[in-house]
Amino acid sequence: MLYPELFKQLESVRWDMDKDIPWHAFDASRLSDEQATTIKMNAITEWAALPATEMFLRDNRDDSDFSAFMSIWFFEEQKHSLVLMEYLKRFRPELVPTEEELHEIRFEFEPAPALETLMLHFCGEIRLNHWYRRASEWHTEPVIKHIYQTLSQDEARHGGAYLRYMRRAVNKFGDEAKAAFAKIGVLMASARRTAQALHPTNLHVNKNLFPRDTIQSRLPNPEWLEHWLDKQIDFDLQWENKVVERILHNMSLLMDRSFTSVQELNRYRKELIASLPQQSPQAVSGLA
Repeated sequence: MLYPELFKQLESVRWDMDKDIPWHAFDASRLSDEQATTIKMNAITEWAALPATEMFLRDNRDDSDFSAFMSIWFFEEQKHSLVLMEYLKRFRPELVPTEEELHEIRFEFEPAPALETLMLHFCGEIRLNHWYRRASEWHTEPVIKHIYQTLSQDEARHGGAYLRYMRRAVNKFGDEAKAAFAKIGVLMASARRTAQALHPTNLHVNKNLFPRDTIQSRLPNPEWLEHWLDKQIDFDLQWENKVVERILHNMSLLMDRSFTSVQELNRYRKELIASLPQQSPQAVSGLA
């Protein structure tokens, strides 16, 4: 089981909201209304760990090890929402999300293949790590800069934990797991070709609620994410390339094969799909 070891590892580096955040360093003159509003939106978005955890527990009922790990992931992700709300409570109380705004993003995600969902969230952690690093650079107020840097480090550790479970899946399911991971890897590393950011909070997950079946669509301002990325933190092609490089690097380690482009990963995905039994219970269909 991976959970006991991951618990010890993450416990050893866990930060304390009261002791490790330099609240005393707050500089009101360096926080604009525009910046403060983005903190509110991030706080609500981080609350999405609640419906995501409900999804993970439902779709991984046969995997007690991974389900137990959710206790760590859920705790730390919810703390991200809490620390952003604490910042607003102290310095911009009028922007603290209401319980209704938080509850609005709690809705049921449709069941999906567990291996694909695992890879999706692994890529999501890589992307959030880079988004928050860029957010820390964009902000000018010292305390929130520190908070975003702290959150980015958490997201990197979470990605590493997900990668451990992905390695375990490759050992257990072989090419079937590789095909699932490669499929989502191609999708998530192709964000530069899409009209919107590719992240678990911005993907449609319940057709009965369409078009309000993404986390972002249920925010007070559904257009916030794209504006934050493009006009505020300026998550440009250079930063997007960093995300793609990390996905390809980790896929290379996982598959024991070098991928220098999304095209190479996609060709490998097609090779895997062709080699799988058509009725395999863990097999996944290919992308067009």
